[in-house]
Amino acid sequence: MSSSTSVALAGLALAVLAAGCADPAADRLSLVNASQLPASPPLPSLTVVPPPSSPMVSSGPVRHPFPMATSLAEPMATGALLTATGPPRFFVSARTPLAHFPGKSKTAVFTPVPPAVHNAETGSFIANIPLPPGVESSWHLVAAARDNRTFAIAGWTEPRNPHIRFFLVRLGEDGRPGKPVAVTQTDPDDLTLVYDLALSADGTRLAYATPLIGGGAKISVLDVATGRRRDWKTLTHSMVSGLSWAPDGRSLAFVLGLRAIASLDLARLGADPDSAAYQIIKNATGATPIESLAHTPDGSALIYASGHTIERVPVPGGPAQVLARPELPHDASLSLRFSVDGTGEHLLYVHQWRAYQVDLADGTVTSVPISVAEHPGEGDPPRAAW
Repeated sequence: MSSSTSVALAGLALAVLAAGCADPAADRLSLVNASQLPASPPLPSLTVVPPPSSPMVSSGPVRHPFPMATSLAEPMATGALLTATGPPRFFVSARTPLAHFPGKSKTAVFTPVPPAVHNAETGSFIANIPLPPGVESSWHLVAAARDNRTFAIAGWTEPRNPHIRFFLVRLGEDGRPGKPVAVTQTDPDDLTLVYDLALSADGTRLAYATPLIGGGAKISVLDVATGRRRDWKTLTHSMVSGLSWAPDGRSLAFVLGLRAIASLDLARLGADPDSAAYQIIKNATGATPIESLAHTPDGSALIYASGHTIERVPVPGGPAQVLARPELPHDASLSLRFSVDGTGEHLLYVHQWRAYQVDLADGTVTSVPISVAEHPGEGDPPRAAW
């Protein structure tokens, strides 16, 4: 994030992350208040191979200073999978609004920027993505479904009272975006900082991770059609990132504090509404951070980056396999944020204003410049997904 934008937006993070200390006895994820609320309509069934079983890790009730509404009775996403379509033809970029301080003013003036669609082969600009009513600017979170046409994007409301809003957009065969569809959110006033965003393989569920006031983090699963939501929280980790839906929609993989890969089993929740099933798949080695994850198309393994080395590990755990070692510029982040397409064969990451594409079959890396119509090269570099 550029220095001016970082200063201007730091209040969003500080308001949420301030002054919390974790409960050392709560090394777990907790499901909050789900059993007493109305159920959502049933989803169509899907025949899938279930993921390997994992031991239940339960906790006693954990009280939190504010309520978190959860009304989504079935958090799994078990509809028909969107079809993966060969090498990706498009990617979508999203960035934060531009901030500048006129004269000697200490008050930032924000310039909205839209998300954009790009040609995957050249990085060239295809079209801006329209924003739904109430959303003034893009934010830097974007997630793709496996069809390379359906995307979930985060937006930013007006700067006097900024919050994060989510919306969906579908691209035509020429890459032109359709009308955006705002996602009904049951916690809009709480969303001033979101760590990560993931769209299920059937496009019916949105998962996102946020910090908790007083310490810890929360994972929410949202039904994009109804806005019903279900939450889990951890009090011992201040950050959750790398959200990835299993193809069968019954579990979520994620990274705890950049140090461990874990999986939350959405289908095997205990009867106690304050318990949930999750397992650690892999711990980080040394000081190398882990930020992003992606399931393979068959759901049997996870692709992740240990620092800048891209590896694959079986979901049940076991030895990791190195897929690629891209050489990033010396000023690159220590961790690698990436997107893997629906075929599981192509990986995308961004450094500055270039999109780097990795062929996971042979490890080769190519890069293309990212061109936009609105303020090219200004402000924070975008994030991208395909």
